[in-house]
Amino acid sequence: MFTLDKVVATPHLGASTDEAQERAGIAVAVSVRKALAGELVPDAVNVKGGVIDQEIRPSLPLVEKMAQIATELLNEVPVTMEIQVRGEIAVHDSSILAISALKGALIAVGAEEVTYVNAPGLANDRGMTSNVTTTADSAEYRSMISLRAATGSGKAITVDGTLMGIKQTQKIIAIDSFSLDLPPTAHIIFLRYVDQPGVIGTVGHTLGQAHINIAGMQVARSGAGGKALMALTVDSDVSEDILATIKKETGAESVRAVVLVD
Repeated sequence: MFTLDKVVATPHLGASTDEAQERAGIAVAVSVRKALAGELVPDAVNVKGGVIDQEIRPSLPLVEKMAQIATELLNEVPVTMEIQVRGEIAVHDSSILAISALKGALIAVGAEEVTYVNAPGLANDRGMTSNVTTTADSAEYRSMISLRAATGSGKAITVDGTLMGIKQTQKIIAIDSFSLDLPPTAHIIFLRYVDQPGVIGTVGHTLGQAHINIAGMQVARSGAGGKALMALTVDSDVSEDILATIKKETGAESVRAVVLVD
């Protein structure tokens, strides 16, 4: 081509301008900061899934928290996690959410320094797997995500979540068959019990005696006198002794405190 009269060959200097070098330096610094903080680095060459769709990125921390909640409530290491992306966001590539779920579950079982780079390997060492499916069907929400986690002993739980409004506020909208409107804050207490008078008062009194402030409370039930789920967001850690007292005083099937890590 160099011998053709109509061809002019010049060195490629587009990335050598002062402006381009400055932008490249800033991009590298941002990526390094994210990596050191354990956050996802979207342009890292060793993260599975390639370029992450802008419509999917806000769902990554939500799925991490959903997996943390599921793992804590199971009180066992989940061996499988099935993530179903539903509604409008189902048209986008959401395969990265499989790693989000693994990262959240690993954090819940106490793994240290979990990142989007090492999460698949750490999960494989523990016999954990995850996969993502999509469907356009979403009856109540424009978009939502369901995460079903199961253990080797046969226990399973489903946690549903969504991003709401212009601010894309994270919400847990269901756990198993119990509908919620729960912000995934740092400290949450979950009770499974049989619906009966006095449970809410007993829980509030016990936490008040321990000087633990309740930020919010939700109760969902299958019906009057049936199975019920209570979710409380609180402002501080709750000790095992307090949880044991609540369980004894209410006769709850289970009482679990979940501490969510961003």
